[in-house]
Amino acid sequence: MKTICLYFQVHQPFRLKRYRFFDIGNDHYYYNDYTNESTLRKMADSCYLPAIKVLHNAILESGGGFKFALSISGTALDQFELYAPEVLQGFQSLANTGCVEFLCETDSHSLASLASKEEFTKQVLRHREKIKKYFNQDTKVFRNTELIYSDQIGNDILELGFDGMITEGARQVLGWKSPNYLYCSGLNPRLKLLLRNFRLSDDISIKFSNKNWSEYPLTVDKFRHWLHLLEPKEENINIFFDFEAMGGRQPASSGILNFIGHLPKQLLDEFSFSTPSDVINNQQTIAPVSMEYPVSWADEERDITAWLGNDMQNEAFNKLYSLRELVNECSDPKIHIDWKYLQNSDHFYYMSTKFFSGGAHSINPNPFSSPYDAFINYMNVLSDFTIRVQNSATIGKSDEVEQLRKLLEEKDQLIAQYEKGQVKTTEKKTKATGKAKSEKKAATKSKSSDEKEIPQIIEH
Repeated sequence: MKTICLYFQVHQPFRLKRYRFFDIGNDHYYYNDYTNESTLRKMADSCYLPAIKVLHNAILESGGGFKFALSISGTALDQFELYAPEVLQGFQSLANTGCVEFLCETDSHSLASLASKEEFTKQVLRHREKIKKYFNQDTKVFRNTELIYSDQIGNDILELGFDGMITEGARQVLGWKSPNYLYCSGLNPRLKLLLRNFRLSDDISIKFSNKNWSEYPLTVDKFRHWLHLLEPKEENINIFFDFEAMGGRQPASSGILNFIGHLPKQLLDEFSFSTPSDVINNQQTIAPVSMEYPVSWADEERDITAWLGNDMQNEAFNKLYSLRELVNECSDPKIHIDWKYLQNSDHFYYMSTKFFSGGAHSINPNPFSSPYDAFINYMNVLSDFTIRVQNSATIGKSDEVEQLRKLLEEKDQLIAQYEKGQVKTTEKKTKATGKAKSEKKAATKSKSSDEKEIPQIIEH
């Protein structure tokens, strides 16, 4: 029996406010709180809460047969705590069913895997701790930001103790092969790979409400027919897309929530549903897959050019990560919070000149009028952040140097005191010795004089 592996990505960025050149050095708060809160509240009402309810009901109606996975970015979790705690509680209710696997990713929803292994590792471990804290699960499968994967990234994840990763079933990697099998890393076969079936995934998340699409409208029966057309030996169908598609990109009026709600009950008689860990534990890998260069789930190229495809993006990216060592020297917690949020991949996506109107997997609209505007705004923020980091790190170094200087001065003073005390002692000893010698010499002289005078008296 074929199994369907459903995975939903949940993410919201901390959007930057309009930050001008004259704000540098004067304003150290970078975020558009109104937009962040209003956007999240809107998504909570139109997407998160209704979709959670639909998914929860589907699990109950299936008697636990309906299973899926969720990956919630660290920035989304932070915003749920700030603006919509009921959404976080809703996701926790899904965790309590025992039918939902929570995946690990970078806490900042960042591109750190392309910049620094140390920073990447730190963010992965921090996100793993958050999933344990909020959902009481030990993560076994990793989902990198934007499904970015390469052999080296996979090896780094294997070192952190993960069993598998999910990524894109890119044409340039698979060629004629199907994504509907379990694969393993070409660099280290111990890491299992689940590859996204982008056709079936995009049919739901992107094309569902497009009336110009030749397959519109998409129904459960039609979708089931497509599944039947797959090769009999193909074991699992990996359908991965943004959670925000359910009521966000695809509005509730399109029928997307009804489609998702009816999908399990209509398919469970012929198909099973599995979490990524279920697939890894129950299936054998069919072949290794090697990805020397990073792939992602964005646009036709399925590469990283949506985020690092032009000079503006690369300049901002390189400038940001050049600060990493200095940031690590800073003790100011506000700097570390800003460091986390400034790494968000959305900031670089807004600078893309490939598809400014919005990429295939971006549900959040670009808040800037142009990629250049996004670049200038980000670089202004980064300039102020750089000044703060340099000042904080310099202060820390100055304090250390100052303490060392004081210790050296105290040592020199102590030595000087000892030397001065030794000189005084030597001077006293010298004076005492000289006085004794003088007294002895005087006594000797006096004695000699007396001896000479006696004979003279006798003679007279």
